[in-house]
Amino acid sequence: MADENPSIMSHVSVGTNKFDEAIAFYDAVMPTIGAKRIMKHGEAVAYGKKFPEFWVQTPYDGGKAGTANGVHFSFFATSNAQVDAFYKAALDAGAKDDGAPGIRSEYGAGYYGCFLYDLDGHKIEAMYWDESAG
Repeated sequence: MADENPSIMSHVSVGTNKFDEAIAFYDAVMPTIGAKRIMKHGEAVAYGKKFPEFWVQTPYDGGKAGTANGVHFSFFATSNAQVDAFYKAALDAGAKDDGAPGIRSEYGAGYYGCFLYDLDGHKIEAMYWDESAG
């Protein structure tokens, strides 16, 4: 039997107006959480651990990529240290801070995360859930 994908999502895609810069950004950031570039198809690149789950691409219709207010993409980390590494790598690659790594008790006692904006203004997060915390 083939590997079963543990995600409930097939994939998500974010548009970019700066393809080469966006790919360089995610190539630097995704390994901090154990993800890698899985595949490339034209001006679209997919990242994941085993499956192509997170795509970065130029818009299919050739128009300008945009962001949505209230939408963000959160990536699982396996430790607080991975969240910290994600945050640092993203800042080093040009992201804008929207919340340094730390405990987010409003989301639960074991929630540790960080928030940033990528080069195109998409809000991204890395989070670790410490089940023993609460």
